[in-house]
Amino acid sequence: MTVKLLALSGVALATLATPALAQTAPKPVPVADLVKQVDIPYSEFRLPNGLRVIVNTDRKAPVVAVSVWYNVGSKFEPKGKTGFAHLFEHLMFNGSENAPKDYFTYTKAMGATDLNGTTYFDRTNYFETVPVAALDRALFLESDRMGYLLGAITPAVVDEQRGVVQNEKRQGDNQPYGLVQYKQTEALFPATHPYGHTTIGAMADLDSASVADVKEWFRGHYGPNNAVLVLSGDVDAATAKTLVTKYFGAIPKGPESVVPTADVPTLAAPKSEVMKDRVSNTRIYRMWAVPGINNPDAVALDVAAGVLGGLSSSRLDNALVRKEKLAVRVSANNESFAQVGMFVVSADVRPGVDPALVAKRLDEIIADVIANGPTADEVARVATRDAAGRIAGLESTGGFGGKAVALAEGALYENDPGFYKKQLAELAAETPARVKAVSAKWLTRPVYALTVVPGAREAYVEATPPAKVAAAPEAPFKGTRGALPPLGTLSSLVFPKVEHAKLKNGIELVYAYRNAVPITQGAIVFDAGIAADVAGKLGTQALTLDMLDEGTTTRDSIAIAEAKERLGASINSGSGSDRTGVGFFTPSANLAGSLDLFADIVRNPKFDPAEVARLKNQQLSRISAELTSPQGLASRVYPKLVYGAAYPYAKGLGSGDAKAVAALTRDDLVAFQQAWIRPDKAKIFVVSDRPLAEVKAAFDARFGDWKPTGPAGVKDFSVKTAPSAPKIVLIDRPDSPQSFILAGAPTSLVGTDDLLPVITANDTLGGDFLSRVNMDLREARHWSYGVNGSFRRAQYDTPYLLGTGVQADKTGESIKSLQTDFADFVTTKGITPEEFERTITDAISSLPGNFETSAAVLGAMQQNDLYRRPDDYYATLPQKYRAFTAGQLDAAARAALDPKRFVWIVVGDASKVRGQLDSIGLPVEVIPAASVADVR
Repeated sequence: MTVKLLALSGVALATLATPALAQTAPKPVPVADLVKQVDIPYSEFRLPNGLRVIVNTDRKAPVVAVSVWYNVGSKFEPKGKTGFAHLFEHLMFNGSENAPKDYFTYTKAMGATDLNGTTYFDRTNYFETVPVAALDRALFLESDRMGYLLGAITPAVVDEQRGVVQNEKRQGDNQPYGLVQYKQTEALFPATHPYGHTTIGAMADLDSASVADVKEWFRGHYGPNNAVLVLSGDVDAATAKTLVTKYFGAIPKGPESVVPTADVPTLAAPKSEVMKDRVSNTRIYRMWAVPGINNPDAVALDVAAGVLGGLSSSRLDNALVRKEKLAVRVSANNESFAQVGMFVVSADVRPGVDPALVAKRLDEIIADVIANGPTADEVARVATRDAAGRIAGLESTGGFGGKAVALAEGALYENDPGFYKKQLAELAAETPARVKAVSAKWLTRPVYALTVVPGAREAYVEATPPAKVAAAPEAPFKGTRGALPPLGTLSSLVFPKVEHAKLKNGIELVYAYRNAVPITQGAIVFDAGIAADVAGKLGTQALTLDMLDEGTTTRDSIAIAEAKERLGASINSGSGSDRTGVGFFTPSANLAGSLDLFADIVRNPKFDPAEVARLKNQQLSRISAELTSPQGLASRVYPKLVYGAAYPYAKGLGSGDAKAVAALTRDDLVAFQQAWIRPDKAKIFVVSDRPLAEVKAAFDARFGDWKPTGPAGVKDFSVKTAPSAPKIVLIDRPDSPQSFILAGAPTSLVGTDDLLPVITANDTLGGDFLSRVNMDLREARHWSYGVNGSFRRAQYDTPYLLGTGVQADKTGESIKSLQTDFADFVTTKGITPEEFERTITDAISSLPGNFETSAAVLGAMQQNDLYRRPDDYYATLPQKYRAFTAGQLDAAARAALDPKRFVWIVVGDASKVRGQLDSIGLPVEVIPAASVADVR
């Protein structure tokens, strides 16, 4: 239910002199010391009705994470009712007896952030982070759907969310390898096993769900005695107890939810299957059912998975990808649930290689780890990586992985909110001998071997909705608890002070101090971006970035990967429309060593010809994969249609042009690097708990003597070719249970202008869960799992893009409905007073929650620089929002958007979709999916 945007990062340089690195950098901090830094103080109490409440006080921001975890998931579902737990999670967002509107209506009015709900095998949870002034209201709402929901569940609501869930299922199934999850659960677990079916459920079972069924499900599982409530943030235990008692105390106990017996099954004999899918690469899997987190062997299995295929320097990466070049991607993961887990190893076969050879080598490497165990260094690297990740995650109070999650998970699964500490202690104490013994215990049992090969899918099992029966008119339910609690006085955003300094060579350092957790994050950002890619050689920048950590003049790719893991650091590169960057994260205790490695990567990449050849093959494989993905196909087509073929931003065609990438040489990469990845195009951004003076000295020692080589690259935005005329481009992708729609329209907007009015107006049109387009296709028609539209802001151009997946038989009607939504919004049906009020309220009150983490602050600093805004820009937003009027926002939207200029890209099965599109009234151009690579 949430959409997140990804930030950028950057590159490397080949022929410059080695920087003056700090040769006396201390050794990485031992993992045992990192683990000691992970601490979440908490207190807890229980209400007489059984509700368990856990409170963590964290005063770093005026927000509180509210997280409710119910002891109910798909493992509790009886035969014939698969998917019920997840369907009910959706129903809980559709209003309760005393808060009858969509739940997001209320959370938006509070400025909630990090809000969602999820369901898995073991639990269902609901969470939101709210301003402390809205805590009363948030607790009222959570208590209302815990104790006062049944009156709000009607046949119409069940039908609506059934359709939404079925489109969520189609969306996942529509992806390459999207059907593997069903084979996996069916093979590893008996059909009668609690974990023997997927959480999303079967279409037929979802079709059969009735109001009576879902109400019975609620009565059996959603009582307070079956839940854990965690409050983490700007709240103390005494206040929490008063408020929780007030809002939850009157809810009666429900039946005890009995956790089903779930032994770890062992296959009677090895099982091997082959399935066909419309994929680009053959993928080989090896899978076992293993114990879950309630078994002491789970942590050792985590380490085994890391050693095999989780680390960047894993055994499988080093052997199959780097040295033998048999695979283009490998992975190993131990996915632990409460009672069982699934240990999964996979490899994507390099095109032209015999899959049987890859399978043989995969099995040999797994067998070697089992027989001989990992090294002590491998175990330590896995433990350091995992501990550093946990430290970073705990900067958030809530969301998908913050403090509230750690406390709730331990309480629900292990009756111990502090269970995370035991897991980390076990991780730090793991030894090669123990990992070897546990691997031998569980991974020598019969294996499930699945191979996915390119080919036509089997017929898709579609939904057969029950015939609609005219229901008797329902009297509106009446509230029994009074009005919503009032909001308190909202606290203003306190954005960290941003400071500026210059290195000895003039590179600007932009810095902010944050000390909630002992980490440092940063990026060196270059004035390059997608617009700087090489015309006629698209993909040059991507390959240059891929070579970033594949060897420097002093380290090979394995040494780089191992160094990052020992430090608990990550170093990644990427590009946006206008900027290219290299980003880093490290525990601050390892800052010196991490910056030594970071500088070596940025300044001294080797571009070894053998590594260039290997990475080219991997990039060509990614391009092939993009041609099998709905989103990948659409993303490769839209730039030239929306920007015009010759415009610099039209270069953003996924991973590049396959023919051009195949022809790239080392010299091409060095030339790009010297033109763009250079100190005179660089700025450094850092957020850290270390003082500016220390950070500046550290960067000066490593980058202060860096000088550019040769002429700098130049981007030319002076010639703008015309975007495409309105039309529909249908990319024929057979066997698609959904159609993916990407619509784009050019605008006259420039990213460096003040776009706040039009972006704020879009909150109502397409930028929010409650937006017109999402409420239309998802909630009113339930043809989609979600719709999102936004202005794709770039420095010199800002088109509007909208994306959604819709069920195949509603493709044409969906486009017509979206056309009507857009036309109405910019003509006769502008922003209503209610929409305006909730947009402005949310925009202001969500600011403290939006900047809870260092990563958010780091991204904001870069955005301010790119769009030429002052450092205190975000602190000035409340005043700007309060000055807006609905008419001003309407005028901004109407000036920017012309619904008649949209180009519609549809990725779907032409045999099912073409006839629907012909009735829309736009020219329809059909492109086979395999031909998209040739669209230039």
